[in-house]
Amino acid sequence: MLDNSDFATLRNRFRRDAELLLQGSTLDENEEKGKKEEEAKSLPRFNRHSVFWIMASVAVTYYVDFLSVLMQSEDIKSWWFNVGLTLLGICLTLAGFCIVYLEWYKGITHYDQEYPAIPPLTTAAFIAASCSLNIALWPVWSFFTPLILFTQFMGIVMLISLLG
Repeated sequence: MLDNSDFATLRNRFRRDAELLLQGSTLDENEEKGKKEEEAKSLPRFNRHSVFWIMASVAVTYYVDFLSVLMQSEDIKSWWFNVGLTLLGICLTLAGFCIVYLEWYKGITHYDQEYPAIPPLTTAAFIAASCSLNIALWPVWSFFTPLILFTQFMGIVMLISLLG
């Protein structure tokens, strides 16, 4: 059996190991906090990524004659197009509500915690809108339709990100 001195030695060793573990975890926590603070620093508004997507969207709009095709083409499936535009309007209205009213006017930066239904509603509206618009515009641009719409979407998102 172990006597009292063995128990004392064992207890002191566990205490010393526990102190080392605690000191190591506080150092790791401080390092993690420093990393999180660095990540929290915002990126510059104008970067190559944003400029690329905005310029690509402008180029696609020009070269495929995007706006005049939307206004004048008879090949567009109008019912799907109207559904897509309605859903896109809902999506943009929710995004505008979050950016303009909640963030700029009310000062709420974490609006997904205040209004938890907004992100899933906006996501669902956007996915349904993109599907509807792809169906509506497929007769015009065929398999290029998803590429054209994705480029337009990324250009608009990057343009909106410059506002925030």
